[in-house]
Amino acid sequence: MTDDTATDGGTPENRTPEEMSLDELREEIETIDREIVELIAQRTYVADTIAQVKEERGLPTTDEKQEQQVMDRAGENAEQFDVDANLVKAIFRLLIELNKVEQRENR
Repeated sequence: MTDDTATDGGTPENRTPEEMSLDELREEIETIDREIVELIAQRTYVADTIAQVKEERGLPTTDEKQEQQVMDRAGENAEQFDVDANLVKAIFRLLIELNKVEQRENR
């Protein structure tokens, strides 16, 4: 008889996805989603701090060289984790654009 719940009392962390119930897998996604949002919030905070430093130093909002380095790094990280590099770069492009809009609005 197959049951979707753990009979050994194990946690999702020490079982393979095949051994987890659909609800457990969805809970895992929820946890990951929260962590992604937390990381976006942390990244946004640091980007805001960078914007303050740029403003204090009279530097332009846009730094194309730095943006390219971020995009290159995103592509390399995607490849390292076997994730579609175009998808990851699109996400980072969106993050960069959102930070630039926020920086311009706060100036």
